[in-house]
Amino acid sequence: MKQIDILIIDDEIKFADMLSRRLSLRDITCRACYDGLSGIQWVKENSGAATLILLDLKLPDMYGTQVLAHIKELDPAVPVYIITGHGTREDEKECLAQGAAEFIHKPVSIEKITTLLTHVRGEVQ
Repeated sequence: MKQIDILIIDDEIKFADMLSRRLSLRDITCRACYDGLSGIQWVKENSGAATLILLDLKLPDMYGTQVLAHIKELDPAVPVYIITGHGTREDEKECLAQGAAEFIHKPVSIEKITTLLTHVRGEVQ
């Protein structure tokens, strides 16, 4: 079974760290970046390393759609799942048009995330 490596880009530090810890208990490697620029920098320096990216839409330094565009330019194959508590229907349409794999509204349960990962695991095996 291929290792799942997740990059979480979310300015809600408690949420990102809690999600990272809970997924790590399932033998999933997680890294968290708390703003858009550091997330883009990580992808730039580690292109191809993330199995998938969980991206918040509302970040302190830039909007998630801008981050998504940079990520897709740097690593077009990586699935990016938008997880947001603030997204509109227009945001969802724009993200999906830019290549986001899915648009998920917060609050999101760990069960939803693990179901998503089960699907991704099936695709990467």
